[in-house]
Amino acid sequence: MEKYPLHLKNPELQTSPEVQRAVEREEQKTGEKVPNDPAERIEAYLKRLEKLVLDPKKEQESKAMRDVEHTERPRALSLLREMILNEYVRPNKEQMAQGAARVEQRAARQMGIQAEYNDETLEHRGEIAVGDLESSLDEWIKYLSDPNEPYPTWFRYYAFRNILNLGEYDKDKQEFPKRSKGTFKLFPDIDRGALAYVEEIMTATQDDTVLARVRESQKEFGTPEADMWTPQKAQNFVKMSFAKQYAKGIEAQGTITPELRAETQGEWVHFHQNDNPKILWKSLQNKGTAWCTRGYPTAETQLKGGDFYVYYTLDATGKPTIPRIAIRMEGQNKIAEDPRGVFDSQQNLEPNMVDILDEKLKEFGGEADAYRKKSEDMRMLTALEKKRENEEAFTKDDLILLYEINGTIEGFGYQKDPRIAELRQGRNAEEDMLVIFECARDEIAHVPSQIQSNTKAYVGQLEPGIFRRLPENLEHVYTSFPDKKIRRENVEIGGKSAEQLISEMQAAGINISDYAKSMLKNREFVPGKNPEEATLIRLTVADLGFKSSATTDQIYERAQILGLELCPADTGPNYRLRYRNQPLNEWIYMSMKQIAGSDGGPSVFELVRNDGGLWLDGHWAGPDGEWGPGREFVFRLRKSES
Repeated sequence: MEKYPLHLKNPELQTSPEVQRAVEREEQKTGEKVPNDPAERIEAYLKRLEKLVLDPKKEQESKAMRDVEHTERPRALSLLREMILNEYVRPNKEQMAQGAARVEQRAARQMGIQAEYNDETLEHRGEIAVGDLESSLDEWIKYLSDPNEPYPTWFRYYAFRNILNLGEYDKDKQEFPKRSKGTFKLFPDIDRGALAYVEEIMTATQDDTVLARVRESQKEFGTPEADMWTPQKAQNFVKMSFAKQYAKGIEAQGTITPELRAETQGEWVHFHQNDNPKILWKSLQNKGTAWCTRGYPTAETQLKGGDFYVYYTLDATGKPTIPRIAIRMEGQNKIAEDPRGVFDSQQNLEPNMVDILDEKLKEFGGEADAYRKKSEDMRMLTALEKKRENEEAFTKDDLILLYEINGTIEGFGYQKDPRIAELRQGRNAEEDMLVIFECARDEIAHVPSQIQSNTKAYVGQLEPGIFRRLPENLEHVYTSFPDKKIRRENVEIGGKSAEQLISEMQAAGINISDYAKSMLKNREFVPGKNPEEATLIRLTVADLGFKSSATTDQIYERAQILGLELCPADTGPNYRLRYRNQPLNEWIYMSMKQIAGSDGGPSVFELVRNDGGLWLDGHWAGPDGEWGPGREFVFRLRKSES
């Protein structure tokens, strides 16, 4: 049985309704009585939780969780997310709006500005606060429900259940404040190294070998006897609140001084699959890394899965002991995930480590191709930093990169490189647009009435008939600059049977899910008889004017008002064949008359690129099905509007 101290931390858990239901299910399934023992009862609950939330046997249909972009998870997890948000976030929208307004009004007064909120602005502020909190919570849901992460089920439950009651980390007090009802402050950041530390010490109370390993490591680091971990200290750690445990984990990571960060000389160390994880684990202790590999159970799990490379730079004594870059492998030849750095808690790569990583990636041949763009993006971002430091003006190409006009800036961390926001801060976007679009101020329209024959860009809300008024070849159309660009492109559709489309996609190496195949073979899938050119417009639910979620029918109706129409059934496969340079982890949906998939539900085609390559998939799209504001749809420009 999995070892865990949950029955010590939550004695009331064993008698909770959810545990009782899990026990009854287990007894029905096995025909045997579950012993009236806290550990046994909780074990039955955790098995049930693992089956529903992690779905290790892939028995559930995976769907993108509502409002969580690019995250496919078991359907049960999506339902659990809604229950949590309805309990902890959404009912407090009014209080959150008022709290945020008070803070903003106080800050405005300090600057000599009078800020007032009426009912409408308070409602809008509440929606923003709810959206921010949902995004903050979603990061935890994505992380702790990822089956590739090494945490046992009991710890996933323990961490998630407790972060719901914590606010953001107070660096001055070195503690996590308790959340008050209706607070608009975000949930704590994910610190992978600190979580690994908490799991390890808690596990040590149940496993003497773990405690012995921790003590041995402390001895080698010269820890005074009075500070060594003992069974009693480990038990006391378990009795602490999660807030204090998590803070201790952050404190235990140590720091990398600016002098050590400036050092680039060092050496790569290759840890082989199934090597003793002790050496890798020890090398990461108290070195300022937020890698989850800092926990022994994680290091052990990862080395069982494949090789591991770490680049260590020189310490104050001239020895290579400071971990700066990590490359985790799947087996010996496949890179398992983005290389990680120590720039911040999101494991972004430090600018002075990019060239070192690039040189190492050459050893992996074609396997490293996917990471070269990220290296180049990091290098160009560093060049912009130096220009700003030297007070040099940014060129058009510089601004195109900074505002991500032609594509997103990709980094190696879990979140976007923080330097992007720092470099944009303080810049005048209106002035930068004139450089990027090579136009005068009066050649940028912000409302339909400003559109002229010489208009070079439109940055404003979409209104009925807007696409008819825009110049035919207008390249720059945004609902908000720079993040809300409207994409418009022409694609040839029609003239190909379902069999031809399947054959061409397979020949091009495009994956077709079984669900999409069932749609292609459905008699409702009727391709156009003759080839024709269709002008496609890509819009998010927010672009269409919805502040929060909207149903499929509402989305289709709004698009029609704007002068758009549904795509013919074969547009999705034809667009899939054309759209080969799709960014990694992008999901887009075809607006179309729904076709029944293999489960009989009304569905639309979905175009995806993930680690497995390009995909044509299907997605349930019932008339009342809700879509988050970030979901992106493809419409056809109505022929009369073309």
